[in-house]
This record gives sequence, structure tokens and C-alpha cells, in this order.
Amino acid sequence: MNPLQQHIPKICPKRLFFFTPILIFSLYYILTTIRTITISPQDPHYPPQLQVPSISHYSSLPEISENRSPPPPSSSSSSSSPASSYFPLCPKNFTNYLPCHDPSIARQYSIERHYRRERHCPDLAQEKFRCLVQKPSGYKTPFPWPESRSYAWFKNVPFKRLAEFKKSQNWVRLERDRFVFPGGGTSFPGGVKDYVDVILSVLPLDSGSIRTVLDIGCGVASFGAFLLNYNILAMSIAPRDIHEAQVQFALERGLPAMLGVLSTYKLPYPSRSFDMVHCSRCLVNWTAYDGLYLMEVDRVLRPDGYWVLSGPPVTSKVKSKNQKRDSKELQNQMEQLNDVFRRLCWVKIAESYPVVIWRKPSNHFQCRQWLQALKFPGFCSSSDPDAAWYNEMKPCITPLPDVNDTHKTVLKTWPARLSHVPQRIKTGSIHGTIIASFKADTNLWQSRVLYYDTKFKFLSNRKYRNIMDMNAGLGGFAAALNNYPMWVMNVVPFDLKTNTLGVVYDRGLLGTYMNWCEAFSTYPRTYDLIHANGVFSFYLDKCNIIDILLEMQRILRPEGAVIIRDRVDVLIKVKAITNQMRWNGTIYTDDNNGFDHGTILIVDNSVK
Repeated sequence: MNPLQQHIPKICPKRLFFFTPILIFSLYYILTTIRTITISPQDPHYPPQLQVPSISHYSSLPEISENRSPPPPSSSSSSSSPASSYFPLCPKNFTNYLPCHDPSIARQYSIERHYRRERHCPDLAQEKFRCLVQKPSGYKTPFPWPESRSYAWFKNVPFKRLAEFKKSQNWVRLERDRFVFPGGGTSFPGGVKDYVDVILSVLPLDSGSIRTVLDIGCGVASFGAFLLNYNILAMSIAPRDIHEAQVQFALERGLPAMLGVLSTYKLPYPSRSFDMVHCSRCLVNWTAYDGLYLMEVDRVLRPDGYWVLSGPPVTSKVKSKNQKRDSKELQNQMEQLNDVFRRLCWVKIAESYPVVIWRKPSNHFQCRQWLQALKFPGFCSSSDPDAAWYNEMKPCITPLPDVNDTHKTVLKTWPARLSHVPQRIKTGSIHGTIIASFKADTNLWQSRVLYYDTKFKFLSNRKYRNIMDMNAGLGGFAAALNNYPMWVMNVVPFDLKTNTLGVVYDRGLLGTYMNWCEAFSTYPRTYDLIHANGVFSFYLDKCNIIDILLEMQRILRPEGAVIIRDRVDVLIKVKAITNQMRWNGTIYTDDNNGFDHGTILIVDNSVK
């Protein structure tokens, strides 16, 4: 007898009929569990926890074909194409789907250092399903700017938890069919104005010297919303966590935001990007891992930049009836925090309840010997401090340029810095870019934007607030939109030969690194207009352009618009696919009017 058979009980045929469904279900459960604990090759440093995730979004998807793709693109227009050539609609549980922040996938990974909240994208080869994300039932056109700063339709972001959980702190209120944003926050339940006034008493918020701000743990971005009164742009980031859809609320309000967390990888921004970094009770343990997270803040903060912190432990001297930990413990944490700041050579410049403000040095001349004597942390040895796409954070200090205060570079104040040639170009750190080409690029995009407006009126109709530029280059497209009530997320593919994102930030604009073979870190229906210049020709040999277009459909609002600029042969392929997506696009060729407008495909979904 086979040794394995010795352990198999004998079951009579009648009982076998009864047990068969149970045996099938057990086999399915075992196979599902094995798949769940498989280690992703992309994340070798943190093996997943051995636990079964909840039902995935994928379990609801219909099988399209053997390779999970729809039929090949049809050359006919969408009006005459048979229904079978269209992409199917996603199931309703995909309405708020985030491919790289899916809880059913995230549960596979370790909770240590919040690694579970990092980006974890579906495997490109095995888990690509192709369908069109639907809008929620009852969806309405968002409030136009600036009304959207104060109101959002409940049906567009149908989550009550945040309004209930943060009711006493005035983050957001639900009033009948809409959310109201009164401007409160955990550190400023009485309103953000008084909170910002405290910062304004110390920092020159209204001088134009502070333009780009990173708000970590942003809530519904009321802090960033108020800073717009001073012409300050804040990149508001928060992870997908129990505070349901806080980043989605921010984007619905028309404010710059994206999903992000201080965990394992560097934040997807260049070094020396932000004039100020802010944390208001953002639940980050700043002294953990030898101050690793503060070293990352130091990397993205400009020389002479400001770090503004509120909440424990900086409020340890103020007694509160809600304070759960005794003041001695908080005082110890504050001492540990100050020790990290000394190692970073930061100087405390103000302490005014409820905030404490530190300043980063303009150079490391004064503290280089001090740092060498400490031995830890040392200076980072990486030759490229701007590399920040799936690059792990290191416990080291990013060195500043070796210039003293007499010769240090001072950015122009806003708005002069928008058109001023950035120092990164002058010093040759952006290879292949010279001053003449920067100015030519600026002029070129001013003309192109006006040309776009002749094809569909988008500059002054108040329909478009959140703009995505998928391949931003030097930020010329965003700069040309500066006088209109819009903001632009300037995206630079991480593997471009010339990394220009630092120039984008030096101009006073916001952006991020990205790989468009993956999904963007945002919720569905969060951008009004998507601009794609040369994106598809760049990715033709990297991944399937169908998946890039479906990602654009996921993040585009139902009545949004798309401008795709590329080679004619590429646009023909793209147009065939957009027909299957039920997008009615029009290709415009160069008018031969003496200026290179190129060939563009415009999709305007507001016209039915």
C-alpha cells in the first residue's frame, strides 16, 4: 500500500457524495492561501505575513479572454464598433479601486515600519485585468473652484467615517447631500486661520520666499488650502489608512495631494525640493530608527528651509485633560527629538504653542567637523540624491553643495522663480539642458497652450482645476497655465535620461516621479485634465499602452478631458484603443503655420 494511503480514511460511496463539496472547498482554500503567502519579487526585503487577505477586487472580474485582454483594437469609430469590441465595465466594487494601494494585497506584507502602506502594485504579467472603472451611483459634477475648497458632494466620496470620527476636530461635516469643510484639524479644531497666524508670526509666508510645502499626514488638506491665500503650493500626502479617503477628499476639493507614507522607500521627490515641511499630529515616530524619517525630510528640504511640527511631543509642556501620557515621557521624547536635530545641524528658531519651528542650515561648513566626530550619522555616499523611485531610505545625511554663505544660491521669490533659470541648470546638474533651451521651452509651451485652447476652450471655463502632466519635462506646460485657476501635478518618468523634476520644483511647481507601467498613487476620478506629451512613444517598448490608457481612464473625472501629443503613427494606435474605451477623440495635425504644434489627440468627455 502506498504510504500516503495509510492516512486516508475509507469512506463509503454514500458518504463520499456528502463530503465532495467540502473537499473541493478545502482544496480551493489551500491553493488560495499558498498564493497569498507568495513573496513578491519586487519586495525582497520584507517577506509578507502569513495571513489570508480578504476577498480581492479581482475575484469579481469577468474573464475577458485567455490573456485577459479585450479583442484587438478596431479601426472603425466608436459609434460603429460592435459592442464586443468595447472594454467591459469593472464591477461596482472597483468604483474606488487603487491598484497599488489595494488592502487585499497590502495585508500580505509586514506591518513593520508601515511597509504595508507602501506601494504594492499588481504583478505586470499575472494580475492585469482590463476594464473601465465606473463612477459611483448618484455621482455629480464636482463643485467648481473656488467653491470646491469648501464643499464636495457626498455621492462623489461616499464615506461617512471621517466626518464621524473627526467630528469634534471639525475636519469635515456631512450636511444633507454634501460635505462641508470648515477648516479644522487635529491641532487646530477651532480653525486653520489662527494656527497659520502663529506660523506667520515667525515665518515670512507672504514674502514669496516660501512657495513649495510638503504637508505630511495632511488630513483633508485644510492646511494646504489656507496656504493658497499666500500663493503657496502644498503637496499634501497621507497613506490609505483608517482615516478613510482623506487624500480623495483633498483632491475632490481641488487641492494638490497624493497617497504617500514615510516607511521604507524615499519619498518620490528630488532633494532640495520644498521650502517648508509641515507635520501636524501626523503620527510619525520621528525618533525611530535613529531619526531615519527626519533624515528623509532633511533630504527633500531646501537649504535654509523650515520644519514646522505640532502635536506631541512638542506640546508636552502644555497640560491637557485629553493627554494620555504623562509629561515626563513626552519630555524625554522631546529631548530625543532635539538630539536628532543637533545631528542634522538644524536650529530651533521658534517655539510658540502649538508649533515648534526648526531651520535647516544653508551649508555643512559649520558642522562638518562636528558630524565627523559623531561618526553617526555620516554623509550619504550616493552620487545621486535625487534618485527616489523605489529607493530605500538610508540612515545618512544628504550633503549640501560646498558653498559658504557668501556664495550660496538663493532662489528667486515667487512669482519671479517661475521664469528664472534654475540653478540646477546653471551649474550643469541637469545634463544636456542649457539656459537657451530652457527659455525656448518656456516660450514653446506658452504657444502650445494657446493652440490647445483654440481646439477646445479649457482655459477660462472653470471646468478644469486638477491637471495632470504625465511627462512634464521642464514644467513648461504648467508654467503656461500659471495665470489660470488650475494646479498641475508634474510627473517625470523615473527612468528618463535627463531627470528634470528638480527644475520643476525650483520653478515653484509641484510634481513626482512615476513609472506609467504602474498605477498612480491616487483615487479614481481625481483629475479634470490629463496632458500626455510623448508618453506613449516613450513606453511603447516598456509595457502595453492599453494599460496606460486604462489607468488614465481610472483617474480622469467622468466629464474630464485628455490631450495626447505624440507621433502620428503612435496616435493612430492610441485612437483605436480610445474608441474601445468609448472616448470620442479627434486628431489634429500640424497646421503648418510656421510653428511646431505637432500632432495631438483631444478627448473632451464633457461633450456627449
